[in-house]
Amino acid sequence: MPGRRPDGRKTQIVVVGGGAGGLELVARLGKTLGRKNYDIILVDRNQTHIWKPLLHEVAAGSLDANLDEVGYRGHAYRWGYRYFDGALEAIDREASEIVVAPIVEEDGREIVGRHRIRYDWLVLAVGSVSNDFGTPGVRENAMSLETRADADRFRRRLLNQCLRVSRAMSANPLSDSRVRVAIVGGGATGVELSAELYSAAAGLAFYGLEVFDAARLNVTLIEAGPRILPALPEKLAAAAHHELEALGVRVMTGNPVVSVNPDGMALKDGETVPADLMVWAAGVKGPEFLAGIGGLETTRNNQLVVGPTLQTTRDPQIFAIGDCASFVPEEGGRPVPPRAQAAHQMASTAYRNILAGINGKPMRPFEYKDHGSLVNLARFSTVGSLMGNLVGGSMAVEGRLARLVYASLYRMHLVAIHGWWKGTSLVLVGHVNQVLRPKLKLH
Repeated sequence: MPGRRPDGRKTQIVVVGGGAGGLELVARLGKTLGRKNYDIILVDRNQTHIWKPLLHEVAAGSLDANLDEVGYRGHAYRWGYRYFDGALEAIDREASEIVVAPIVEEDGREIVGRHRIRYDWLVLAVGSVSNDFGTPGVRENAMSLETRADADRFRRRLLNQCLRVSRAMSANPLSDSRVRVAIVGGGATGVELSAELYSAAAGLAFYGLEVFDAARLNVTLIEAGPRILPALPEKLAAAAHHELEALGVRVMTGNPVVSVNPDGMALKDGETVPADLMVWAAGVKGPEFLAGIGGLETTRNNQLVVGPTLQTTRDPQIFAIGDCASFVPEEGGRPVPPRAQAAHQMASTAYRNILAGINGKPMRPFEYKDHGSLVNLARFSTVGSLMGNLVGGSMAVEGRLARLVYASLYRMHLVAIHGWWKGTSLVLVGHVNQVLRPKLKLH
């Protein structure tokens, strides 16, 4: 296999973004190519990775992220790549270099100045951010769940409000003080967070808030479309809707939010939903800095347009995978949806195509296989559809089977980034922790 460049330097493969797809990709490249003739580099503004579908559990306090997050530095040492702490600022395609923004402390002092990293192959896997669709007040007043920091911030504010209510009830048992949460977006994130909050609230009395009444939690789930969970069959979405309402969630559909204020949300029909905490989970788009970066073709949602091999349309040395990539199958249809399974499949294709490019062999086109969707309603229920277009249709699943399959998705992710031995060991450790560790993280 070819190795060093003609000038004697190592072939350098840079992956920006350590999410599910990016982390899996650098691990596979590092394991295959080694350090002797290749330099595999991961660039990410965070120092640790946590699987994004778990963030709603971190936000509710049901999951301790310290036990599940992956430190990039330790992972890099194990899998033969290097990790650079920093955020992508620009791409200099003429020089084949990326520009990494300065790293500064909270007081403004610079730790690492703006610098450049050269690449022979570049993969952009920077994920997505919440799409507020230009709705006034969202950025100022609502939270998102895009990173662990977001989830930690929400959990702190949730616990603070629970404490306020608990103290108010202690001072006056007749107090009508409540914890009011409004969540916009009836997709998987919004639905799962709604259920997880009720699961967590039921356990607060055992962890210091003796007088807190779980009935004081009021969650409103707002969806602009005609129903929640549009990715699932209507029957399953209706079942999830019924389950949420049985828990106490107020589910509102067909009524878009027109503005977000410090004390609540204004809806199209004129109603205002009062809230102490507001979460915006209504759709995603590419990060703002991707818009036209390096002269690459992007969509109006800031996604990088890629061709059949996942190479960007204007530069064959640059790939894009995951939520930040816009891939439309050659036979037409809708773009591949921003899901964890798509990021995993794209990482595998990018891995094979980078190796093919290094060896001067033809690259393979990406083929997305829809394995279905699953939504976990905390400890209450799990619903979903399996196989998707693999069998020309879908198979509805609920209950224990759906919960088992849902859990297996995370196990597959652990195996993908850690290997079979360590990944299986972490699954077993997770089962032990479920017994030994507290059910809620309250700090």
